[in-house]
Amino acid sequence: MRSIQSAERVSQQDVSDNYVFQRSQLAYHRAAELVSGSVLEIGTGSGYGVSIISPHAKSFITIDKFEPGIDLSGYGNVEFHKMTVPPLKGIASNSFDFVITFQVIEHIKDDFGFVREIYRVLKPGGQLIVSTPNKKMSLTRNPWHVREYTVDEFKNLIGSHFGEIDAQGVFGDEKVMDYYAKNKKSVENITRFDIFRLQYVLPRWMLKIPYDILNRMNRRRLLVDNRRLTSTITMEDYRFATADDRCFDLYFIARK
Repeated sequence: MRSIQSAERVSQQDVSDNYVFQRSQLAYHRAAELVSGSVLEIGTGSGYGVSIISPHAKSFITIDKFEPGIDLSGYGNVEFHKMTVPPLKGIASNSFDFVITFQVIEHIKDDFGFVREIYRVLKPGGQLIVSTPNKKMSLTRNPWHVREYTVDEFKNLIGSHFGEIDAQGVFGDEKVMDYYAKNKKSVENITRFDIFRLQYVLPRWMLKIPYDILNRMNRRRLLVDNRRLTSTITMEDYRFATADDRCFDLYFIARK
């Protein structure tokens, strides 16, 4: 793994990640209200979603290209498969009631192939629950992302295979928006030196490590300057509503 924890994999232990972690955790809690039967997760991450989803599933397979940071042996209905996707190798068609995948699709080069594979492994009537950052709310280019989506772009992508889509978004309250404004100002203080807008020109591989370092430094600076604000944001400070340009994440529920 990298010598610096990537800002792409948020930690519940690092308070500077709290603003993002609470939103990430909310995605799982919302999904836990919906899932049942056989569930496939694409993108285990550090594994904090397993304890939230597994009690609601008869069987739960979670896949990632990296091993999760938790011991899954205590979960009788959970299996981990190490895999790079797409395709979903060795997974039979029409085999899952639900597929959940949070903050993953923006990393996938073949995003249409990714959606096609999810559609394939879902049972008729099965549902996809997917989240991704809203491009309109991004403060800078994230070189770890192949692309980001607007509401309409994401509708077109998911709609390439799914006909029934509930296009929701994750919004923040005044506390969250206060943090967002401070974060935006801090990011602008950094990117003002990029007078040639090289972040949008240089290849992604050149920017990944500098982005990680600056992003981590920025989050920790915000924590030092705004500890109470940063540390007291909870899931309750976020809400779901119809997706538009002002939501932080796109959170779509699609039925096969």
